[in-house]
Amino acid sequence: MSPETARADRQLPPVSGLLPRGLSARVFNPVTLIDAYKFDHRRQYPPGTTRVYSNLTPRSSRIEGIEDVVLFGLQAFLHRFMMDEMEAFFASSEDEIADRYQRRIDGLLGPNDIGTDHIVALHRLGYLPLRFCAVPEGTAVPLRVPMLTVENTHPEFFWLVNYVETILLASVWLPCTSATQAVAMRRMLDAAARRTGGEEAFVDWQGHDFSFRGMGSLEAAAASGAGHLLAFAGTDTIPALDYIDYYYPHHPDLLVGGSVPATEHSVMCAGGEETETETFDRLLHLYPSGIVSVVSDTWDLWHVLTEILPSLRDEIVARDGRLVIRPDSGDPVKVLCGDPEADERDPVRRGVAQLLWDHFGGTVNELGMKILDPHVGVIYGDSINFARAVALTEGLESIGFASTNVVLGIGSHTYQHVTRDTFGFAMKATWASIDGAGRDLFKDPVTDSGVKRSAAGRLAVRPGDDGTLRLIERATAADEAESVLRPVWEDGKFVSESSFEQVLDRVGLRHLR
Repeated sequence: MSPETARADRQLPPVSGLLPRGLSARVFNPVTLIDAYKFDHRRQYPPGTTRVYSNLTPRSSRIEGIEDVVLFGLQAFLHRFMMDEMEAFFASSEDEIADRYQRRIDGLLGPNDIGTDHIVALHRLGYLPLRFCAVPEGTAVPLRVPMLTVENTHPEFFWLVNYVETILLASVWLPCTSATQAVAMRRMLDAAARRTGGEEAFVDWQGHDFSFRGMGSLEAAAASGAGHLLAFAGTDTIPALDYIDYYYPHHPDLLVGGSVPATEHSVMCAGGEETETETFDRLLHLYPSGIVSVVSDTWDLWHVLTEILPSLRDEIVARDGRLVIRPDSGDPVKVLCGDPEADERDPVRRGVAQLLWDHFGGTVNELGMKILDPHVGVIYGDSINFARAVALTEGLESIGFASTNVVLGIGSHTYQHVTRDTFGFAMKATWASIDGAGRDLFKDPVTDSGVKRSAAGRLAVRPGDDGTLRLIERATAADEAESVLRPVWEDGKFVSESSFEQVLDRVGLRHLR
């Protein structure tokens, strides 16, 4: 199914159709989604400027071991801000858009000569005269290799290129960063599964997105959660599914993401500590089949593992499904794998995995690693980050358990403890046409370490002999023709659009079902 057909089949209203017409009906004005200093850059360019060409590049990494960054979220940005949000701008009257723009400038800067003629001219043009070229979404690019370029297609609107920098970066750096971290997490878990004989297809579900409540906004949760779904199928972040459904058309039967019934502490507390066994029993009957996850440390995790679960063993193993135990506090490695410093008679010494094995058993794979009985499992979702994930899988391996015996709830410690500088995202102009002559642009601050040095001239990206993408500066027309930076959007509409299946195929990690 083509992206266009899938998008038509969804029968979703445009975002702008959910609100009354006119800029006055909206909180944000799409032509002032900028840093204030950009208001007058148009007049600051040299006279005779008619074209500006910029690129967006991840320049550095603050995460050890990550040297490639995944492009994701550009298509969503183009739909929302370059099309859906701009629809109200072009549908409004000239007087309205000019008045609103002038009031904002005056309020910020006081008396000024910036004017509104350029904004009125854009309104009369009726579309955004920009061209975006990019690597295909889902592609991982090495550091300091551009992910995308932007240039104007109409000489009067050269100022628009870097005018959109702020909202572009604000929209794209987070889904790229989350997708990149999810890919790194997935590769680590895949390697651990191979090393310990775990079921590799299960890793689709081993990373579960718990991040919604820890994100900075609904929009951040949706975009970041969508990035997670490039590497894993498990999620509790429902807006991420909406984000993908709307912006990345796909076959309706594609499993984009899934979850399971699960309790929270309020449910367990409401049942009462004295009747916790009855609460577990009631949940087993409420969900006679399938997976159900039960938070188990509301009071005494070790009592649950040594008394309550053994007393319900017959019911648990008779179910056509899995009861997943969720510890939610403490040192995750010691809780899951045991604390060797604890008293030998203390269940803390054995840990969750060993205690479940004691009471439910399982199988031993060809590598000699234990795999718990399929009627029981564990999920740990408290403050998981990459280092803790590594420690948990290595801890399980050290006590003879396959890494796939645990599911990880990945939340804000991974997806919100980041910034634009985690991968050094920056958008810089590298070429301009002034008085009809091309001019290479670049910055190279003498006070910098070299990280902030920008590329120069028009750019191309091509695979080298080893397949690694490489930057070509001061690219010729022939270089650009062979570049993997291909047009995706031009003059208000898509030239090329990716389905979610295509993005997943490029990442190449999930087992599509």
